[in-house]
Amino acid sequence: MPPVLYSFRRCPYAMRARLAIYQSGVVVELREVLLRDMPASLLSVSPKGTVPVLVLPDGNVIDESWHIVQWALKQNDPENWLGQHECYLNRTSELLEINDGAFKSALDRYKYASRYPEQPAEFYRRQGETFLALLEQRLVTTRYLLSNEATVADIGIFPFIRQFAAVDADWFKAAPYRKLAAWLDNWVTSDLFAGVMKKYRLWQPDDVARFFPDK
Repeated sequence: MPPVLYSFRRCPYAMRARLAIYQSGVVVELREVLLRDMPASLLSVSPKGTVPVLVLPDGNVIDESWHIVQWALKQNDPENWLGQHECYLNRTSELLEINDGAFKSALDRYKYASRYPEQPAEFYRRQGETFLALLEQRLVTTRYLLSNEATVADIGIFPFIRQFAAVDADWFKAAPYRKLAAWLDNWVTSDLFAGVMKKYRLWQPDDVARFFPDK
């Protein structure tokens, strides 16, 4: 019996997990859910009601996206995204702390600025640009965030940069983050991303199991 992954297609945290699972080749049962209508089976194993959630065959539950990334790549890491002795995990931690903290906060306010009328959208965008500038500087010297080869850092952060860029695509296209824009385009147009963004209908308790990756 494979692990069960509860996911929501457009959620960047769920994208992060699916990217790692797809890359690893580990097969899971995929259950696509709605954030506003979480199924009882998900809430029973992870009451916090967020995705992704991975339920392992032994009953253990992993309900943090970064932990699912690590679990998947430790099963199989065909392109050495974790690095020798998992060195890229340690090197990712600083970037991930910013991405999942201050940057995600700015992203949410920028994307849903009407919910945060204390400041205009541009204010929140400028907050997010601090992280964009940091990533741009890294990409001046290497093709990817930590190396000239893709690592776990790239797939951990890419879904969030994609979401930020999409808020105002014209602005991002004209912004002075040319290396970052090229890096983003490389991921958006990849076969890997196409594979993890395939559309699935919402899961129902009586459904026949649907497996992912569906290569």
